Amino acid sequence: MRVSLRTGLGLALLVGVVGATAGGAAMLLSAERPAPVVAKPVAKVAAAKPAPVAVPTPAAVSTPAPEAMVVRRVLKIDGPFTHGRWVWDEDGAPAKGPLVVTIDLDAQVLSVFRDGYEIGAAVVLYGADWKPTPLGALKITEKDADHVSNLYGAPMPYMLRLTNDGISIHGSDVQEGGATHGCIGVPTAFAKKLFGVAKLGDRVIITNGKRLGMGGAITA
Repeated sequence: MRVSLRTGLGLALLVGVVGATAGGAAMLLSAERPAPVVAKPVAKVAAAKPAPVAVPTPAAVSTPAPEAMVVRRVLKIDGPFTHGRWVWDEDGAPAKGPLVVTIDLDAQVLSVFRDGYEIGAAVVLYGADWKPTPLGALKITEKDADHVSNLYGAPMPYMLRLTNDGISIHGSDVQEGGATHGCIGVPTAFAKKLFGVAKLGDRVIITNGKRLGMGGAITA
């Protein structure tokens, strides 16, 4: 697992939605490094055929997008942001407001934003290759401070459930080289802080490597 260097602008932020779990994955942006450029294969185009006459169909009912949240502050983190490190600072941030959690698997960093102000960040563990962490725009559906996995019998303190098949954020022993069975593992002391401020229905955005700096809008 890579060690991620995190500066004041090195955060994971959402700016758009791509297709994935729970209605679509959101692209996270931060200023640390650009996404790798991947060459696209050249597609073979078949000969065109006469198109059938289109039959008008009722317009689909669209769901309004969540209100955008503009990033107003990022926490300053000195030195390498290594496994086991986390920060939490609510000073200067609004006491109330919408909460959004962003997770960038490429940077291995989780950030917590309240009304656009970053109030917490931590280096995370995530799913191994055979049990990957899903990407997507998810929501917290359950909270359990003393949860124990019914699949593995392992404690999952301060659990915030994200999917019906067991993916959640929870306290873990976060060490370099570690992995989870698809969950997002954070230091237990940090998990307790997050558990205290998170509510059912709060958004959790998981993506893998697109980044942007201050002033970006979290829209999904």
